[in-house]
Amino acid sequence: MRGLVHLAAALDLPGVFDAGAFTALARLAERGGLDFVTLDDSFARPGPDALGVLCRVAPATRRIGLVPTVTTTHTEPFRVQAAVATLDWVGRGRAGWRIDVSVTEDEARLFGRRPTAPADALWREADEVADVAARLWDSWEDGAEIRDVADGRFLDGDRVHRVDFTGTGFSVRGPSTVPRPPQGHPVRVVDATDAHACAVAARHADVALVRAASPAQAAGVRDRLREQARAFGRDPDTLRVLVSLLVDLGDGEHAAEPGHGGGGPRPTVHGPLYRGGPVDLAELVASWHAEGVTDGFHFVPVEPRRDLERLVNGTVALLQHRGLFRTFYPGSTLREHLGLARPANRYAVSGAPAVSRRAS
Repeated sequence: MRGLVHLAAALDLPGVFDAGAFTALARLAERGGLDFVTLDDSFARPGPDALGVLCRVAPATRRIGLVPTVTTTHTEPFRVQAAVATLDWVGRGRAGWRIDVSVTEDEARLFGRRPTAPADALWREADEVADVAARLWDSWEDGAEIRDVADGRFLDGDRVHRVDFTGTGFSVRGPSTVPRPPQGHPVRVVDATDAHACAVAARHADVALVRAASPAQAAGVRDRLREQARAFGRDPDTLRVLVSLLVDLGDGEHAAEPGHGGGGPRPTVHGPLYRGGPVDLAELVASWHAEGVTDGFHFVPVEPRRDLERLVNGTVALLQHRGLFRTFYPGSTLREHLGLARPANRYAVSGAPAVSRRAS
């Protein structure tokens, strides 16, 4: 018997700087029981910092996962992992990290430290940043904080470790300045549309987003990603593959253009687009789920306020009625929503060098 479908949605509000607007959408998505929401970010366009916005949204929500885009280009790996770990603490175990790269020369000029590089080189760097982030999240073992006022000890130095990582463009000694996040590792999300991103998704991602306009296309991409994950020594069942669809629910069931609505998504330059109504969208989700071609869907509303409301009140409600999507959150962390285990700490079993006791 197949498990329940996983559902997520984008909160992108171009030109909006009011945190209240993002909070309202996140609460709406949470009312529908969605696994997580994403908030895109880029140095190539104006807008609020996605991670900062979701740190503001976190205390105003209780269960839904919060996944900002944080680029690994032009940003320090140590700072990236600490910021994502902080979001996980603020959200009590609900943080994710959508890994991306910055490919334009205009973005490089904003920092002035180096010119842009080819996409394959940027994704190799992203691979290393994802690797060192996980090591830094593990650099504090669970229980490393003692907080013994009487003895004047805050840390158990034997449970805090250096990572001593050397990559092609950076090196990090560690340990992190943030204790191990509640989830152990915040959930890593990668859009695997770009061929160069596929290896990063297969090696590091907990959730891979793919763009597919048909069940056959979705199945092919999912199978390739799972095979790559297996080749990297991973259990492919620890990788959730979600189809990312643009959705336009403004015209209703009977105004769908040919190829949309019950006919399925239509390819566009911005990715597969579904245009129709919530009922037909629920049928599409149920059909693709029954065929086993995807673990779920990531919806990107064309009109955020309108389409997300119709998703929650229409599509999600219908899927819940059919027993394909949960009616409540059985756990409290994003990993629990996705059915993913909390990772073991690599240093707790490897005997890696600990920091000096003088630092504790």
